[in-house]
Amino acid sequence: MTTTLEARPLSPITATLTAMFGTSTEIPGLAPDLVVTDPAAWRPTSLLAGDALDLLLESAGARWTAQPHAAAALAWKAYTYWLALPAVLGYASARRIPLLTGANVLMHFRDPRPLVTLGLHPAIPVAVLPHDPLALSGLPQVRVVADEDALLAELRRSLLDDHLTPLLDAIHDRVRLGKRTLLGSLASGVAYGVLRSADVLPGPSAETIGRLLHALGVEDLIELVPDAAGKLDVQRKTCCLAFTLPQPKVCRGCCIKQNP
Repeated sequence: MTTTLEARPLSPITATLTAMFGTSTEIPGLAPDLVVTDPAAWRPTSLLAGDALDLLLESAGARWTAQPHAAAALAWKAYTYWLALPAVLGYASARRIPLLTGANVLMHFRDPRPLVTLGLHPAIPVAVLPHDPLALSGLPQVRVVADEDALLAELRRSLLDDHLTPLLDAIHDRVRLGKRTLLGSLASGVAYGVLRSADVLPGPSAETIGRLLHALGVEDLIELVPDAAGKLDVQRKTCCLAFTLPQPKVCRGCCIKQNP
């Protein structure tokens, strides 16, 4: 069995995080180098679709002094960005996708800085293509898939179908908040994850974003547009409801335009 860097399934992701943030070990909201070393001190994120949802929404309401529907929208926006980021960066950097099911992603609320801290189970499976060095590594967590379509299907199954859809349904049942509004934040979070790391990622950002959004079925919820400097930016078609806060905020790229 190889012991080279190539046999470390998450190394392209942590390297990209370091390029984005200057570190992969001190990012509020993420476990150091993504992996949880002591799972006993954490809980599976699958609990958020049940009793733990109250804690997430109460934490969001207190953090943003928000009404329940806005707290839920902002909690979802923050959660989905950090949750999806390892898979987004894994696909964009090396065509490796950690399978972010509710059982494979762990959480705690002990750090007051982020809304919630997320980490990956040490045995989390990683889907790879046949030509990836990991395909011959013999590592038990490596799942080799036939082609890129199959790889993206694994992304959708693990991230959306298994993890986020049950949480979305639970939020939708709790507050009067449309699913399209929530999925718009997922789409923008995926796009921002690629754009914020574009300088260190191979390939055209727009193409990478398009493939990811199509796989998740949310490609119609944002547009990629040029900013004032001619670089790609995100134009949303739904709103995260930050404008309803006591100190209203209209995010860059929001479908609600600021008055001149």
